[in-house]
Amino acid sequence: MAEIEREAMEYDVVIVGAGPAGLSAAIRLKQLDADLQVVVLEKGSEVGAHILSGAVLDPSGLNALIPDWKEKGAPLNVEVKEDNFYMLGEAGHVRIPNFPMPPLMNNHGNYIVSMGNVCRWMAEQAEEMGVEIFPGMACSELVYGDKGEVKGVVAGEFGKNPDGTPGPAYEPGMELHGKYVFLGEGVRGSLSKEVIAKFGLSDGKEPQKYGVGMKEIWEIDPAKHKEGTVTHTMGWPLGSNAGGGSFIYHLDNNQVYVGFVVHLNYKNPHLFPYMEFQRFKHHPVVAELLKGGKRVAYGARAITEGGWQSMPKLVAPGVALLGCSAGMVNVPRIKGNHNAMLSGKAAAEAAYEAIKAERVGDELAAYETDVRDGAIGKDLKMVRNVKPMWSKWGLTASLALGGLDMWTNNLLGFSFFGTLGHGKNDAEATEEASKHKPIDYPKPDGVLSFDRLTNVSFSMTNHEESQPCHLRLGNEDTPVRVNLPKFAEPAQRYCPAGVYEVVEKDGQPEFVINFQNCVHCKTCDIKDPSQNITWTTPQGGDGPNYPNM
Repeated sequence: MAEIEREAMEYDVVIVGAGPAGLSAAIRLKQLDADLQVVVLEKGSEVGAHILSGAVLDPSGLNALIPDWKEKGAPLNVEVKEDNFYMLGEAGHVRIPNFPMPPLMNNHGNYIVSMGNVCRWMAEQAEEMGVEIFPGMACSELVYGDKGEVKGVVAGEFGKNPDGTPGPAYEPGMELHGKYVFLGEGVRGSLSKEVIAKFGLSDGKEPQKYGVGMKEIWEIDPAKHKEGTVTHTMGWPLGSNAGGGSFIYHLDNNQVYVGFVVHLNYKNPHLFPYMEFQRFKHHPVVAELLKGGKRVAYGARAITEGGWQSMPKLVAPGVALLGCSAGMVNVPRIKGNHNAMLSGKAAAEAAYEAIKAERVGDELAAYETDVRDGAIGKDLKMVRNVKPMWSKWGLTASLALGGLDMWTNNLLGFSFFGTLGHGKNDAEATEEASKHKPIDYPKPDGVLSFDRLTNVSFSMTNHEESQPCHLRLGNEDTPVRVNLPKFAEPAQRYCPAGVYEVVEKDGQPEFVINFQNCVHCKTCDIKDPSQNITWTTPQGGDGPNYPNM
């Protein structure tokens, strides 16, 4: 599409993604200089529409950015009152006492929130300061300058035919240029992926690791509701099949977040993460809590889990990676929003100093230093070995050794283990189907557990079906020719939205992509064993429309 001419708009800083990282950057830039021209581009239909989070917020990032957030009405209304950790067996559970836990695992002082609503509030603060925010504006391409630097993005391209050619209502979009471009797309963003590959930002780093997180909002019996209670579980139903666990958070209005995370480095291609989540809800502890309640929303999203050793270089000429675009999640805490906010603040401060010095399009080295040597680096370094321990030695060993490692890091500032590596990426971890037995999953009962398509309807996802499929195959034959005989085509199972299926046509298997179901979790881009699927940005406004996830 290089021949298409587009109008261009000039800004000081162009920010992709109205999540906690991007909005923090925008707010901080305006705090530093009200005259800076700042734009935030959001692919969701509104700010918060695509925000899915574990939703216990460490307020340290917000404290640093907007110290008077309480007075300004930030939607942090439910402070954590009780912390529970359980190891589940099939029919019972054992509580893990809180006292051996390192201090960083304590949730007191944190808040159970809707991150979608937090981002909506942050957007209001930013707009009051003069930040331009454009929802429904997907960024489909990067724009490069004469020296190869990133100088902007293409946003708002609509109306392509399914084959990618311009349709009768085609709109080419605009180029938005900035002295610096910030990418706050979240996990496995398409532009961030391009930047990391083009500039070799992951060279010398461990491969990034991921999990898929699925979440439902339930309205439960008021008699069972305990506002401010946080519960995490490990063990059943995953057992030795995969790493992962659950979270159950009691917010206000008799609602609970029920979530389940499966680490994507599992070996058995027959594993079905979504069905593991549904099976989990039938555990006696969970079933009793949900009995008489109703599910009101569903969503899914990949989570970065590689941590300190997998975080790529954060800057290249003209561009910086913020938050989960770079993988700033503290895995044992299941928290990354505080680091996302701190990263946006740090990037803004580096860009402000650069612009004040009349620099344009260079590397913001001060941002890299701030992240690695400051609060974010400290947070991630202390827990850097928990994930590789779990992957290498299993759950029980990782609980003991990971706890010891976090304590020594916290008290003594060093680790007896050094920095452990991750080894393979998650796609490479998938083994051939012949090495594993299929797993028999109970049929959803429609009361506690639900089939995927029914649950996807509760994500309010929507895609204009006449547009090109945004899930692109490198080779059209690979799913049937390679993945089906070798891996039992795991796309049928690892996708939490039922996008992929193998059907029979004229007596032959055919791979079908139902892209209208996609909730933008990016799991396929990560876990496909042939690395044949690439997630790209669909038209702006398409995708899930989460109300208060």
